Amino acid sequence: MKPETLNFFDKVYQVAKKIPFGRVTSYGAIAKYLGAAKSARMVGYAMNGSHGKDIPAHRVVNRKGLLTGKHHFDGTNLMQQLLESEGIQVIENQIQDLETVYWDPSVEL
Repeated sequence: MKPETLNFFDKVYQVAKKIPFGRVTSYGAIAKYLGAAKSARMVGYAMNGSHGKDIPAHRVVNRKGLLTGKHHFDGTNLMQQLLESEGIQVIENQIQDLETVYWDPSVEL
């Protein structure tokens, strides 16, 4: 990977580490916060590569609250189980009451 890609990933990880317990954000919100609004997919790639880095990747979902990254977690429902252990309700791979648990880094950082 190019050095600038790794640098972007590190910035993504810094933001993801600040997502509060029991809250979620979106790939797009992180990208927008980092000044790269059209890079939501790159944020997703960063989350996919975050295993073993102590990054709460389970707290990053798509803009509709869907657990689109769940297949990158070990175990069938690990992403959902991690979210539910934080009090977030998930039904059919979708966060319920997204507006109440949504964390926007551009507002709260």
